[in-house]
Amino acid sequence: MKSVFIAYDQAFHERIMAILDRYNCRGFSRFEQIQGRGSKTGDPHYGSHAWPSMCSAIITIVEDTRVQPLLDALHAMDKETEMLGLRAFVWNVEQTI
Repeated sequence: MKSVFIAYDQAFHERIMAILDRYNCRGFSRFEQIQGRGSKTGDPHYGSHAWPSMCSAIITIVEDTRVQPLLDALHAMDKETEMLGLRAFVWNVEQTI
């Protein structure tokens, strides 16, 4: 099992939910209205007057075989509108209860 943490501009929310559904990533936790700034490109997301947009994040735990197709779909979406900002990170899941 792997955990996939996806940080994204709120404008991506419906599309990300559709991707999770398409790849049968049923369980997840969503963090709404988080602030952030990309490490390489894109605008800050601070919810301020100068930088009004905000980010959200989702973490989902999936079988190893679902990780690469999920990442590929997210990457394709990110490439369409890179300035909005989307990053995904994968970690090993050692144990669940």
